[in-house]
Order: sequence, then structure tokens, then C-alpha cells
Amino acid sequence: MEMEQGKVRMSKDPSSESASYHCSVCHGGEDWNPIRGRAKSRSLSASPALGSTKEFRRTRSLHGPSPVTTFGPKACMLQNPKSIMHIQDPASQRLTWNKSPKSVLVIKKIRDASLLQPFKELCVYLMEENNMIVYVEKKVLEDPAIVNDENFGPAKKKFCTFREDYDDISNQIDFIICLGGDGTLLYASSLFQGSVPPVMAFHLGSLGFLTPFNFENFQSQVTQVIEGNAAIVLRSRLKVKVVKELREKKPGLQNGIDENGVVATAPDREPGKQVMQYQVLNEVVIDRGPSSYLSNVDVYLDGHLITTVQGDGVIVSTPTGSTAYAAAAGASMIHPNVPAIMITPICPHSLSFRPIVVPAGVELKIMLSPEARNTAWVSFDGRRRQEISYGDSISITTSCYPLPSICFRDPVSDWFESLAECLHWNVRKKQNHFTVEEEEF
Repeated sequence: MEMEQGKVRMSKDPSSESASYHCSVCHGGEDWNPIRGRAKSRSLSASPALGSTKEFRRTRSLHGPSPVTTFGPKACMLQNPKSIMHIQDPASQRLTWNKSPKSVLVIKKIRDASLLQPFKELCVYLMEENNMIVYVEKKVLEDPAIVNDENFGPAKKKFCTFREDYDDISNQIDFIICLGGDGTLLYASSLFQGSVPPVMAFHLGSLGFLTPFNFENFQSQVTQVIEGNAAIVLRSRLKVKVVKELREKKPGLQNGIDENGVVATAPDREPGKQVMQYQVLNEVVIDRGPSSYLSNVDVYLDGHLITTVQGDGVIVSTPTGSTAYAAAAGASMIHPNVPAIMITPICPHSLSFRPIVVPAGVELKIMLSPEARNTAWVSFDGRRRQEISYGDSISITTSCYPLPSICFRDPVSDWFESLAECLHWNVRKKQNHFTVEEEEF
């Protein structure tokens, strides 16, 4: 399969060399020029830098949109021409570096004293043992325990700091290390509205479904990743566009950016309307908010009205988000490698409204129904909650920019281990076997 900007071309001969992905980093940019990086701005949430006015065209294949297989400035997925029904075998998803990584973003859960010592040990190891440039968020270093630690003083001077919504470091980070729970991974995703560097997540939080690494042997594990000896799972994200009628000017925007939201570029702007774009890893939740009335929203799929949701709301999630809010609302749990979008109602006022799974290539549009008695509210990965009124719309499709999550073992083993360890999937007391005497009866 050859991938070109704006289109996907399938080779007639699956055994030919063109059956594999062509990565511009690995192939010198001769055959494929992917859209990567983001427009220069003062915000981490700037919109993707487009090579032309055209974005990747959505496909009708099992892939959904053409995925970008380069992650940050230096990482990409190891190419493997062998495919099954044009879907890459999860076991062959391996990380590779075209150049040795030199910069790392360390994300630590804020206001958690138990993470201070692991944070210090990791940063010292990265800077002194691996001679790497370490980026941290400025508010992390403002923790009193770090400020007052004299032994950590020399290391603090070597940090590169940034501020969320102000500083653009998207093209300076080779890979990311998260210390905390699943929320740290969601936060890392929100910082990169375009190509995301590989993410290594250590389980130092409460649940840890998305954080497969334990911190005890972090030195050897980090070394393996730096050497390119790691499996990855590509966690698809949702590209969300919110179009609002301009009713009144609301304060709180910083340089045109509101909590990692992206002001739409010129081709996407609509006169008299405010257009915001988001990259979402888990789910988009539309609910009734503080109102006592049922939520009443229309759901369109590729322009066709498929249903009206009456109830507490609806969840549109990725396979990664299928084990989060969607699972609590009764949806099936789907492996991250499955290209799909899930639509799950929240307490629907209908006995026959079951959760459904639709192909990754479709585009969903959600609006208030004309009969709705109240407005709705929308949130993205549990953040940026805002009100949706009559005339506003929410468009959702699979993003071209997945989040490459580094595996502890492999994509399949890690997922089933998380199901067992975190959610206690299918855990029950085993049934006793029959004795010989009982079998005779």
C-alpha cells in the first residue's frame, strides 16, 4: 500500500514493495509527504501545519483516515510489508528511531507528593546518564517540595520549561514519559494537536489501565525505549470540530486558544460563527448538564439522520475510551487496534437503544433537536466543558494523528492484562468439578 498526501492507493500485488507504508522520515520524503507538525504559534494547541489546503481525505477502507505513522521529530513505526487484509498485524507494530532521541517531555501528576521522588530519580537519570534534554511544565517546578530541595538544585537549572497554552514545543519533543495515572496520558494527548511523539506511561496513579510500566526498574525500561527496542500500540484519536453561533464575546481566550482547543484555520472558518477544533483520546460526552429535563439531540452519520438521543446524553468514544465512561454506560470493550467509533447512550429513555459501533471512516454530526426543551453540554476527555445551544453543531471523525503508546510486552498482552488487573474482567469463583459418585446421578 502506498500512502500519499490526501489519498491512499492500494497495490494490486500485495507482495510488492509498495504493500508497506512509506514513511517520509525513513524514505527521505520521496514517495510520501505526510502532514506533520503544527502551525507556528504561541500555543501548544496550534492547528496542524498543512502542506497544502487539502487535508487527508477520509477513506472508506477499514483504516478510516490515512494514519500518520511518524511521531514527533524523530520517531516512526517500523515498516513491515506483511499485512492481513491490508491491516497490519498488531504483533509487528514496533518502534524505531531514524535518529537517536535527545529530548524528552516528563509529565508528572500535579499535587501528588508521592511522585516527587520518582520524578527526581527519573530526571537525574535522563540528564546525567543519558545526556538528554528534559522538558517539564513550569508549574511542576513550582511545587514547594521541589523548590526547597537543595540537593535537586543543580538538576533544576538544566530543565527546559514550558507553559500550557502559551509555549509551542511540539516539534522539540522526541518522546514523552508520564508519571501518574491514566489522566497524565490524556493530558499528554491534549498538548499535541498534531503529530504525537511516542508515550511511555508509568503506573503511579489510582487505576492505571493505560499505564503499563512499573517504576521499580525504570532505568532498564527507559534504556530499551531509547534503543528502539519496544512495541507500540497506535491509539486512535477523534478529530472534533465545534461550530457555535456568535452570540456574545466571552472572555478567557488566551492568544485565541481556550484550554488546548484550536481556533480553526482560514479554510474551516465560517462567517458569523466560532469554530474550535480538538483532538480527543477517550471520548466526547454530550449530556443534559444541570437541567432536569431529558437531553434531546440529533445524531447524523455522513449527513443522514440516524437517531435522536433522548436521555441523559450520548458518548462518542474511541476504542481506547471504550474501557472508560462508555464501559460504565454499557458499551462493549474494544481493543485499541480495531478501527472504530462507538456511540453509547447515557440512560436512554428507550429499552431498545443499544450501543453501536461504526467504521472509523465515517463523520458524525450532533446537534440539538428542534424539540429539545433545554441546551446540552459537551466535554472532551473530561475537560473543556461548554454549553451547546440551538444552531451549534459538533462534528466528529477519526483523527489522522494517533497517539503511539509504548507497550510493556505487546498490544494484545498489555490490553488483556489491564482488563484483568484494573477492571477484574470475568473474575468469579470457579465452579467445583463433579466427583465420580455425582456423575453417576
